[in-house]
Amino acid sequence: SKNINFSNLENLKKTYKKLFKSKFIEGLMLKNKSSLYVAGRKKNLWFKWKRMPRHVDVILMYAQRGHGKRSSYYSDFTFGVFDKNNIVPIAKAYSGYTDKELISLDKFVRENTIASFGPVREVDKKLVVELAFDSMQESSRHKSGVSLRFPRFHRIRWDKPMNETLNLNQIKLEFIN
Repeated sequence: SKNINFSNLENLKKTYKKLFKSKFIEGLMLKNKSSLYVAGRKKNLWFKWKRMPRHVDVILMYAQRGHGKRSSYYSDFTFGVFDKNNIVPIAKAYSGYTDKELISLDKFVRENTIASFGPVREVDKKLVVELAFDSMQESSRHKSGVSLRFPRFHRIRWDKPMNETLNLNQIKLEFIN
């Protein structure tokens, strides 16, 4: 990657906006020129300034228990969207919610399970979650035909009915170039 010099924050913001006109740019790495690269995630040596996430409302379909400190909670989720009269999976997400929200989600899963498949619980399709994601691309590996890059919870939409979510065709038109 080439170095991008800037003299002030406003100058850097203009550069940032210009770079993101390309869908192939994922972000900027900000660092002091004298800072060396070191393996691992060392704090304050580098800063990754990524493009702003996009958002889509999806429907909770399945849940699975997590690992480690989350092993007693349903914390790994599969989400879907309407494709005609069916709900098809569009993403899995495991992060972005608070500990308090995790407890509420776990309770929802336990109270709304309609089927179990080994460790996976299928839930009544009535909870909407707004996911944040970095990009969407077409995918022949997924039933929905799309794949989300870095999906994560943005907010739980306890207030939103699932029939107010976008369907798969609307999502493809909005998010795939």
